[in-house]
Amino acid sequence: MKKFLYLLVAIATLLSASTQAQPITLSEALDILSSKNLEIKAALFDESMAKKDVDAVWGKNFGKLTFTQDVANSNDAGNVFGFKLSSREATFGDFGFGAPNMPTNQNSPAYLTTPPSTLNYPDSREYYQSKLKYEVPLFTGFQLTNYEHIMKEVAKIKGLDKQKMINEKKYELKKTFYDVALVQKSAKELHKILDNINTLMNMTQAMIDEGYAKHVDLLEVKAKKANVQRLLIQMDSNEQLLYHYLSFLLNQNVTSIITPKNDLIPTTLSDKEIIDRNLDIQKAKNGLRVKKDMVGVSQSAFYPTIGAFAEVSTADNTFLGDADKHKAYSVGARLTWNLFSGNTDSANMQKARLEEMKTATQVELAKRGIALKISKIKTEILEYTAEIKSLEQELLLANTIYANYEGRYKEKLVSMSDVIIKQSQQIEKILKLQQIKNKRNERILALENLANKE
Repeated sequence: MKKFLYLLVAIATLLSASTQAQPITLSEALDILSSKNLEIKAALFDESMAKKDVDAVWGKNFGKLTFTQDVANSNDAGNVFGFKLSSREATFGDFGFGAPNMPTNQNSPAYLTTPPSTLNYPDSREYYQSKLKYEVPLFTGFQLTNYEHIMKEVAKIKGLDKQKMINEKKYELKKTFYDVALVQKSAKELHKILDNINTLMNMTQAMIDEGYAKHVDLLEVKAKKANVQRLLIQMDSNEQLLYHYLSFLLNQNVTSIITPKNDLIPTTLSDKEIIDRNLDIQKAKNGLRVKKDMVGVSQSAFYPTIGAFAEVSTADNTFLGDADKHKAYSVGARLTWNLFSGNTDSANMQKARLEEMKTATQVELAKRGIALKISKIKTEILEYTAEIKSLEQELLLANTIYANYEGRYKEKLVSMSDVIIKQSQQIEKILKLQQIKNKRNERILALENLANKE
C-alpha cells in the first residue's frame, strides 16, 4: 500500500513538473503578471485605501451618532446635587427645608445663614446616565466639499500610480521576452559557427595527415572552438538569469517561453499620442486640481460654520432606573465665525494660491520634459535602425569573406590565422547586431511605456 502511495505521489510530482514546464507565450505572461505580480498587488491596495479615504470624507456630511454611558459615584456636593437634578429627583429638602438643624422660624436671621447639611455634606450617590447624541454639519464654508474633491483626485493619482506600476512591470516583462529571443538567436548563430569550426577541424586534421597543414593550425582551430563554446556557456547563463527574473515578475516558476516571432518591435506612436496618454502628465494635472481645491479649503476660514445637534438621555442612581420618567432631550445649533486671526487665514490662502501657480508651472514642465524624452528616444531608435541595416550588410560580407578564406585555406593561399581572424570578425558582427537589436527594442518599449500603451 505504501509503495502504491509513493507511486501516486511520484506521478503527481511528474505531472506537476510537466505542467510547469509548458512554455508560455507573451500574451499569457501578461495575463499572469496582472493577477500575480506582488508589486502590482501592493499598488492595488494603495488605490483601494485611497478610495476608502474618499468614503471617509464623504461620510462626514452625514454627521455622527454617539452613545455615551456614564457611571459614577461621588459625595461631592456639586456632583450629588447635579446627579439629582439630571435624574429629576432634586427636592426642597436638598436645600435644608425640614432638616433637623434648620431653624423653623423663617423670620429668624439664622434661617438664612444656617448651612443646609444635606446640601453641603450629602451622602455619596451613584449616578448612571445613558445619552444618545447626533451631530451634523450644516455648513462648513465649503471645506468638506473641497476635501471630498481632494480625496477623489488623490484616489485618481493612486489609480495612475497603479497603472504606472503595471506598465513598468509589463515593460520589464516584454523586454525580458525579447532579451530571451535575442539570446536564443545569437546562440543559434554561434552553433552554426561551431559547426563550421568542427568542419574546419576535420578538414585541418585531414590536411595534417596528408602533410599539407601544420599541427599549430589545428591548435588555432581548437582554441577558436573553445572560445565559441565559452560564449555559448555565457549565453546559456544569461538565459537562465532571464528565466529567474521572469519567475520573479510572474511570482511563479518559469522554465520555458515561446519567444516573439519578430526580434524587432515596430513603432507607430506620434508625439501627441504619447503626451496625451502619458501618466506622469495626467498625475501632474490631477495634482493641479488638488492645489485648486486646497485654495478652496483655505478660503473656508473666512466663512462661518454651522452645526446642529440633538440628544436624548436618561439618568438615575441605578442603571436605566425609571428611564422613561427621567428622560430628557436637547436640540440646538451653533454658528462659529472666526472674525480675526492676525492675518493668518489670509496668509494661508495666499500660500495656497502660490502653490497652485507653482503646480501649474510643474505641469507645463512635465509636458516639456516628456517631449524631450520622446525626441531623445526616437532619435536613438532611428540611430539603432540605421546601425542594424549597416550591420546586416557587414555580417553578410563577413560570412562571404569567411567562406572565401576557408576555401583559400584549402588551396594553401592563406594561413589558418587569417581564417580564424575572419571568423572572429564574423562572430563580432553577429553579437554586435543582436546587441543593437536589443537596444532598439528597449527604446521602443520605453516609448510605449511613456505612452501608457497596452
